[in-house]
Amino acid sequence: MDEMKFISFSRPSIGEEEISETLDTLRSGWLTTGPKTAQFEKEFGAYVHSPYALAVNSCTAALHLALAALEIGPGDEVITTPLTFCATVTAIMHTGATPVLADIGPDGNIDPDSIQSRITSRTRAIVPVHLGGLPCEMKRIWKIARANNLRVVEDAAHAIGTIYDGMPIGAAGTNPSEGSDAVAFSFYATKNLTTAEGGMVTTPDPDLYARMKCLCLHGISRDAWNRYTEKGSWYYEVEECGFKYNLSDFQSSLGIPQLRKQEQFIETRRKYARIYSDILSGMDEVELPAEAPPDARHSWHLYPIRLNPARLSIDRGAFIQALKERRVGASVHFIPIQLHPFFRQFANLPQNQCPASLALYPRLVSLPLYPAMTEREAEYVARTVRSILMAHTVIPAEMVSDLWFMRRAS
Repeated sequence: MDEMKFISFSRPSIGEEEISETLDTLRSGWLTTGPKTAQFEKEFGAYVHSPYALAVNSCTAALHLALAALEIGPGDEVITTPLTFCATVTAIMHTGATPVLADIGPDGNIDPDSIQSRITSRTRAIVPVHLGGLPCEMKRIWKIARANNLRVVEDAAHAIGTIYDGMPIGAAGTNPSEGSDAVAFSFYATKNLTTAEGGMVTTPDPDLYARMKCLCLHGISRDAWNRYTEKGSWYYEVEECGFKYNLSDFQSSLGIPQLRKQEQFIETRRKYARIYSDILSGMDEVELPAEAPPDARHSWHLYPIRLNPARLSIDRGAFIQALKERRVGASVHFIPIQLHPFFRQFANLPQNQCPASLALYPRLVSLPLYPAMTEREAEYVARTVRSILMAHTVIPAEMVSDLWFMRRAS
């Protein structure tokens, strides 16, 4: 293969549609929250099948806003996963509530059985995270929530375009006994849909939507661009102690064409994930990421392989360095919450022990996976991974013994 340029871990797909839309916003003279953001919200709600969608400046803001609007606060406990970015946990802490960690299952997502074991009289909500775009076992989580009168706010930072039980993540459930109170999405630069920075929160509940909308912009009763009342006067009221979480029209103008390309983006991601799986399958040195069940769709925000240390003469750090030397970027998702100094205050408590997450963490490596890659680059990444693994394979002792006896017998 010819000399390959460095393949970064992530790169956004920005085309002429995004440039044209942002230029239109710049020429309009309206840069902050306005008609473009309203359009983005409408189209996003339609895409995920939700009646209410509110654009915000980050997924962190979306999580905090939803929890605050649900009146989660001091004295409450909220259960989430240790295998997530710190923002999931800090959003809980910003409400004054206490985060409680439930361990992960074999697929890396939060384990419903561990959730059940962590529930106390103070538990008020569950925040599952769809890691890498693979949906959590939401039916089991919803069942646990209903049985214990708990709220559910999904962290779908990785999951735009993910489908669960035949419906998009973020959709309003048709079964009253199923469905989440709110779902938070991320539009950070590395995500499947980007507005550079930004997010969205969806809900099936009109009252919760109204409260989140009010809290989103200083607790003001009306949008800045729609303050003319039926009396014809410029007027607004501050109804609550709110936040500054609104998304600008400039950012929304990036999001609108990005949203319209999502199905194309996801199909490309799925194609590259298949390339990785085809080339890396059958290797004892690595375990491939879990696939979505038949009634679901993985959005493949991440492709996290799991190294098998017992079969390798290098550790994760050396493996990532070897990739870098061969012009391939990589990352790790995530450093478990309990390993960060700030969170040790509660993560080391006996009720928060999550050994499965600690066992998985040293094995995780996320490979580049995004539409701006080419098929040739995807094949190069997979073959480079395979080459490095094969060059550092360790033959297990039992296999060495078997080979010795085979040679003796011959």
